[in-house]
Amino acid sequence: MSQRTAEAAVRTINDTVQTAGTCSIVLSGGSTRRTLYSLLASQFRAQIPWAHVHVFWGDERYVPPEDSRSNFRMARETLLDHVPCPPANIHPMPTHFPSADVAARDYELTLRNHFVEEWPRFDLVLLGIGDDGHTASLFPGSLALAERTRWVVAAQAPVEPHVRLTLTLPALTRAAAVYFLVAGAPKADALRHVLEGRGDWIKYPAAGVRLGTGSVIWWADREAAAMRNVSQ
Repeated sequence: MSQRTAEAAVRTINDTVQTAGTCSIVLSGGSTRRTLYSLLASQFRAQIPWAHVHVFWGDERYVPPEDSRSNFRMARETLLDHVPCPPANIHPMPTHFPSADVAARDYELTLRNHFVEEWPRFDLVLLGIGDDGHTASLFPGSLALAERTRWVVAAQAPVEPHVRLTLTLPALTRAAAVYFLVAGAPKADALRHVLEGRGDWIKYPAAGVRLGTGSVIWWADREAAAMRNVSQ
């Protein structure tokens, strides 16, 4: 699954750079993405025009960047330390402000300085889905799901660390392409609810990531795709 996702990501990045001269990608945390990042940093490293890639994050735990729980640290150790992406092109979510809300507003300013449109238009967003149907740090029943004007907000997670930063649904749904990576049997029920097309996005936030003009591709292993009506 990760191999095929990496191949598709390389094609998307190269096609976008060839057309627009630059490509913006959004990373997220999780063990499934760890494997993908390692592939992009090794087998596919030379196939990506890293000088033209800008890297952003879909969410972050509000911990220092050196913390083992940091999404930035995971991406740095598995991917960014091993590829020639210019440091100026790497845009991690800040976690050094006393307030997570101030940090969210600061990161939104970073995005607004990069994207001139009314909403960000990411070229490729890499996401996962939790056993409970959450994606990024948009959890079931979260107040962040109701946000309609801001690009980035502080959010509360039901698990440690509780304080997070996350892109909002309106910011995610303007992307050109979103890849969901889903692995393991515990994700099967949530995946089925989302892919059946009638998933409640308040209960299963990943169901809210539906693009108007872009494409959403779900990459699932056999265990995650084992539920009825989900093709492998």
